[in-house]
Amino acid sequence: MVWIIFGIVALLSFIVQSSLNSKIKKYSKIPIGMTGKEVAEKMLAENGITDVKVISTQGKLTDHYNPANKTVNLSEGVYSSSSVAAAAIAAHECGHAVQHATAYAPLKMRSALVPVVSFASNWVQWVLLAGIILLESFPQLLLAGIILFALTTLFSFITLPVEINASQRALAWLSNAGITNYSTAEPAKDALKTAAYTYVIAALGSLATLFYYITIFMGRRN
Repeated sequence: MVWIIFGIVALLSFIVQSSLNSKIKKYSKIPIGMTGKEVAEKMLAENGITDVKVISTQGKLTDHYNPANKTVNLSEGVYSSSSVAAAAIAAHECGHAVQHATAYAPLKMRSALVPVVSFASNWVQWVLLAGIILLESFPQLLLAGIILFALTTLFSFITLPVEINASQRALAWLSNAGITNYSTAEPAKDALKTAAYTYVIAALGSLATLFYYITIFMGRRN
């Protein structure tokens, strides 16, 4: 049963990622009046945020907001592109900057978990592997691994409202600022909605994996 769930999650992940790549490519061909950089700078300014820089970063779909140094990092294809896809992605990342500036609770919670999750991610697979090998003689080790993995799963689920809210802020601002109109608002929404699905699938995959390790731990008693 567990392997069936893994298979379903893997299939859904492939479908969603393929769909996202296809839509980004499609909506990157729909022109809009501003580059991703210009959209980001305008959204930050209109939200009274003056201490965040917009910079270009290498790679594809590597866009992110870094709260540590207060930078909106836009991939090369977004930074200089004047398209619906670029505008939506840039505004989404600025949505995280607005969350940071307004002390949005889920973002604060996620940020607080980053050091713990970073530690857990570095060690969890080794602890789980050793825990499975030593299950009969030292079951507490696998339990420790499960706790570490549970933290990463919790992080995945806390990420969901953070990402969804950033997209909602982005879409509302793009419309209110007149950057998107009746013909471009829907593509922007579709691109961000599909991107959000990737986080949903990741969270479900993490949850399925957590249950898998729990069943191994509980099975030792049978």
